[in-house]
Amino acid sequence: MFVVSCAFALLAGLFHVLIFIMESFRWTDPKTMKAFSIASEHEAEATKEMAYNQGFYNLFLGIMALGGAVSALAGQHTVGVTLMAAGTASMTLASLVLFTGSPDKRGAAMKQFAFPALTLLFLLLSVVL
Repeated sequence: MFVVSCAFALLAGLFHVLIFIMESFRWTDPKTMKAFSIASEHEAEATKEMAYNQGFYNLFLGIMALGGAVSALAGQHTVGVTLMAAGTASMTLASLVLFTGSPDKRGAAMKQFAFPALTLLFLLLSVVL
C-alpha cells in the first residue's frame, strides 16, 4: 500500500507541474484557455498575472509531493511521508475549494482531486493495515 501511495503522489506532483506550466507560461495559448474555460483572449490577458502566481503555488505543491515520494522510496520515511501528506492534503483541499466555489469547473476539480486523494487514502491504509 505504501508504494502505491508513493506512485499516486508522483502522479499528483507531475500533474501539478503540468498545471504550473499551463498557468505560468501558456496561459494565453488556445489549448490552455480551453482547458481552463477562458472565454476570450481579453479575459486571458486580464488574468495572466494572477495565473502566473497561481501556477507557482501548483509547482510548489507538486515539488512537495514529488520530493516526498522520492524521499520515502529512498528510505527517508518520516520526511517523505510528511512531505507527501502535506503536499497532497493541500492539493485535495484546494480541489474541494474549486469544486464548491466554481460549479462550472467541477470537472477540473475532480481531475485535481483524484491523484492526491488516492495518495492520502493509500497512505492511510498503509498505516492502518
